Amino acid sequence: MTANTDTPNTDIANPESVETTAPPLTIGAQYIKDLSFEAPSTPTVFPMMHNNNPDIQVNVDVLANNLQDNTFEVVLLIKAQCKIGDKTAFITELSYGGVFTINAAEKHIRPLLLIECPRMLFPFARNIIADVTRDGGFPPLMLSPLDFVEMYRKGVGEEPGADGNDSQSGKEVAAESAPKESSAH
Repeated sequence: MTANTDTPNTDIANPESVETTAPPLTIGAQYIKDLSFEAPSTPTVFPMMHNNNPDIQVNVDVLANNLQDNTFEVVLLIKAQCKIGDKTAFITELSYGGVFTINAAEKHIRPLLLIECPRMLFPFARNIIADVTRDGGFPPLMLSPLDFVEMYRKGVGEEPGADGNDSQSGKEVAAESAPKESSAH
């Protein structure tokens, strides 16, 4: 009889003999690095919102840097600006970070950092942006889902910076502002 060497050793009775493999990607922490909200034209902009559609510009960047060995920080940078006519209704900027441990072959690290890590962070950052705009007196700004694979493809020709940090930037995304509730006349 021959032994099958293709399967890992999973002898539960003998824990020292059990092979363990680390997951390829784990998140150790998530945090707000920086958050700002300004509403320079309030309160005069509020009546203008009932008669004019907002012009909302959103820009998303992804930064990644090596902390040590296979531990990396990935930061989503989101800037949203809303104008009503020629007035700035609000500007919000969020830097939302995460610390990730990556156990993968070298060729997979950059795609994991610039696709999978921001994909994990985005729902939390999206929620923060919606909450801060709502708390600022405006309808919540709901960012559309992002295609981090496409962002990566567009930036794949860019080499990491001289400091070893990686980034992809300049992605403008769609956003929706929930309609303002108004009373019927």
